[in-house]
Amino acid sequence: MPGVSKEQIAAAKKMTAIEFLRRYRSADLVKSSARGEFELRSHDSFKINGESSVWHWKSRGIGGKSALDYLVHVEQCGFVEAVRMLCDEVPGYIPVAHEEVEQKRPEFSLPPAARNNARVVAYLCGRGISPVVLSYCVDRGLVYESLPYHNCVFIGKDENGTARYAALRGTYGQGRPFKAETPGSDKRYGFCIPPLHPSTTVAVFEAAIDAMAEMTLSDNTADKYRLSLGGIYAPKEENVEIKTPVALVEFLRQHPDVDTIQLCMDNDEPGRHAALAIARNLGGKYKVSLCLPQIEGGDYADLAKQIKQARCACTRHRTELAR
Repeated sequence: MPGVSKEQIAAAKKMTAIEFLRRYRSADLVKSSARGEFELRSHDSFKINGESSVWHWKSRGIGGKSALDYLVHVEQCGFVEAVRMLCDEVPGYIPVAHEEVEQKRPEFSLPPAARNNARVVAYLCGRGISPVVLSYCVDRGLVYESLPYHNCVFIGKDENGTARYAALRGTYGQGRPFKAETPGSDKRYGFCIPPLHPSTTVAVFEAAIDAMAEMTLSDNTADKYRLSLGGIYAPKEENVEIKTPVALVEFLRQHPDVDTIQLCMDNDEPGRHAALAIARNLGGKYKVSLCLPQIEGGDYADLAKQIKQARCACTRHRTELAR
């Protein structure tokens, strides 16, 4: 198939849907009334067996077993994008021989830009991102709205300022948002918000929106680097080595003056597991601290949205009292 090899497709199919949901959608996965069965908070007619991984979305009349089936049919991710995402975010499933695959890596190019960023602004502000942080990122060419689907594009650049990576997030509010990476993206170059002045500290996040959210919650202060890894790999099996993510390795190579790392992963089992592994890997050379968001099972974007909603509710209450 154009864009992905047979080896990549076979590798992507090895991950089961229940394994993917437990690792990357744990906050959305809840036990069902049936024994051994789970469902999604976002789609209560979606049922999946905790052992066999066989799932069925009753309201849509579709089903499957693999994570690839789930991404394509439930989250409506394109087949090629889903294969690449599983291969990139779950490196343990990638075949050892990479040479043929690397030769076929598609050329990277950014999606065309929309005339303005209206939908992206509405989407990110609705998620609790402040206009100050949004403008800071847009002005530095890190965020924009694409055509024809009006996705939010988060850009990762190399040391020369050339775009080498792009994460796409849907801006429509219905159902789970579309998530993918632009074909040819190089995960070594993660989305990174630079500080206003030189800094020796980097805060590390799983997703770009988390980096923007934490900056919002820090009074919009551009006081350090804020790096997104574009996802994590945190297997539940014991004695499985978790390597330092390539985006962080490349960032530290480019910034030898950085001596402090703040790990701001999601406050769920995979996030905590990955943060502890990175701390073990780098603790001997850097000052490493865990700075997980104070929201169980959530991330900084969830926290920012929660705080925004609380403030809006408070404002409405005050307005009603003043009438």
